[in-house]
Amino acid sequence: MILAVVLVFFVLGCLFIWLLMFEEPREALLRWLMRSTRRFAGMSKGAWCRSTKRLEHLQRDVQSGMSKAVREGARYGWVILLSLLIVVLPAVLILGFRKNVVMGGFAEYDEASSGSMVAELMRGERLIPPPAPPEEVFTAPEVVKLHPEVVTADRRWQRVAPGLQQRVLAIYKVMKEQYGYEMVLVEGYRSPERQAQLMGAGKATRAGAWQSCHQYGLAVDSAPLRNGKLQWDMNDEWTRRAYFLYGGLAKQAGLEWGGDWRSLKDYVHVELKAECRAARRQRQATTVTD
Repeated sequence: MILAVVLVFFVLGCLFIWLLMFEEPREALLRWLMRSTRRFAGMSKGAWCRSTKRLEHLQRDVQSGMSKAVREGARYGWVILLSLLIVVLPAVLILGFRKNVVMGGFAEYDEASSGSMVAELMRGERLIPPPAPPEEVFTAPEVVKLHPEVVTADRRWQRVAPGLQQRVLAIYKVMKEQYGYEMVLVEGYRSPERQAQLMGAGKATRAGAWQSCHQYGLAVDSAPLRNGKLQWDMNDEWTRRAYFLYGGLAKQAGLEWGGDWRSLKDYVHVELKAECRAARRQRQATTVTD
C-alpha cells in the first residue's frame, strides 16, 4: 500500500512539473478541455440526464475514494511528504539557483558592461535597420549546400515586430562596436505555409504552422558575417564565440535564445517568448470562436 501511495504522488508530481515547464502540453490540455466543453454543451436532454446520473455515481465513488485516501494519507503522511520533496525539490532548486555558465575561452566577455550598453541603446533613440548585405551572401554555394532554406527566407525588417526589432538592432550594435562582429538578419517573418514545409522537410525546426514565433513576427534568425560569408560552424572558435556573445546579449535584452534549448540547439534564433505565447493564445481563441 505504501508503494502504491508513493507511486501515485510521484506520477502526479511528474505530471505537474511537466505541465509547469512545457508550454505545448499545457496548450494541448487546454484545447482538449475546450473541445470537451463544446461536446458537453451540445448534448441532447436525454444524454444530459444519463450523464447527470453517471456523474452522481461518479461523485459518490470519488467521495468514497477521497475519504479512503485521506485516511491513508494521515497514516502515511511522512511517506507522502518525502515523495513530494523528492519530486518537487530538485526542480525548485534548479529554477531558484540557475545561472548563466561561462564556457572556457569566453572569460573576456564583460557581461555587466555589454548589458548596460544594450539597455542604454534600448532606452535611447529609435535604431534603424542596417542596409541589407548583397544577395550573393545568401545564395553562396556553401549556403545552398548546408542551409538551402536560407535562400528563400524573408529578411524584411518591417515584418518583424517593433519591440523585437529594436532589441535585435541594439544587440547588433553592441556586437559590432564592442566585439567586432557583424551580425546580419537571416530570416524574420515566416509564413505558416513555409513553417509547415520546413517542418516536413526536417529543416532545423520541429514546430508546425502557427506554432513558431516567426509566424507572429516575434522571432528572428541571425548569423555573423566574416569576409562576406555567413558563419555556422560551431566547431570554429571565432564563430562559437560570436554566437555565445549573441545569446548572452539576447538574454540581457529580455529575449529567449535558441542556443539554450535542450532538444534542438538553434544558435541563430531569438524570440520574444511572452508576447509570442500571448499571440498564440489569441489566435487559438479566435479560431475556436470562429
